[in-house]
Amino acid sequence: MIKLSVVIITFNEEKNIERCLLSVKEVADEIIVLDSFSTDSTPLICQKYNVKFFQHAFDGHIQQKNRAITFATNAYILSLDADEELDETLIGSIKAAKANFEKEGYYLSRLTNYCGHWVKYCGWYPDKKLRLFDNRKGRWTGINPHDKYELFAGDKNAGRLKGDILHYSYYSVQDHYKQVEYFTNIASKAYFKNGKGAPLFKLVVNPIAKFIDHYFLHLGLLDGKTGFLISKISAYATYLKYKKLRNLYKQKTITN
Repeated sequence: MIKLSVVIITFNEEKNIERCLLSVKEVADEIIVLDSFSTDSTPLICQKYNVKFFQHAFDGHIQQKNRAITFATNAYILSLDADEELDETLIGSIKAAKANFEKEGYYLSRLTNYCGHWVKYCGWYPDKKLRLFDNRKGRWTGINPHDKYELFAGDKNAGRLKGDILHYSYYSVQDHYKQVEYFTNIASKAYFKNGKGAPLFKLVVNPIAKFIDHYFLHLGLLDGKTGFLISKISAYATYLKYKKLRNLYKQKTITN
């Protein structure tokens, strides 16, 4: 049976971290927490459990997740966010995978709780994530803040496990808007750095396309009021990202 390191990054996660830690106790041979100098009780909560706790200034989701893995003593990693937990079915699936780790990595489904509602549509479920992997076979990549783990050989030797990661994303609609502001700041800067264009039509067309995709094509309407809110705010986030990106190009033009 392989030994498994559970790796989590945190910043001010006192609402969530204990639930996450309790959910992995049956599958973890060690738990690594890399914290970005939380100012709440996150460090104190971690001290209550058998956690290897480290701190480093946050310089990007991708960078921090790759850094966190370097503290693990095992090659086999289960990567979770602090606002996630494993359901009972997934715990059993991970135990079975530990006994016979046939693949280089495994995709896990993620089910999101939005203000008390489990979101089954809007393109949010099953929301496959490669979170259980042999870290010698891949690396965290993507464009911040949207990180993803990629196997060097691609998905040809990846599997999928039964069960869900339960994701407690937003406790209020205000939380969602706050994260939109935060994520669009990061995304627009990452796009600007990579030279991604921001023509005016994207400011108009892309938000509309995002709403149609979430609410109609991915049946967000079946999630009722929650589906409408998610679709509307996702469209707004798309608009805001390109608006901020256009502003960055305007600032560059002015300074030049």
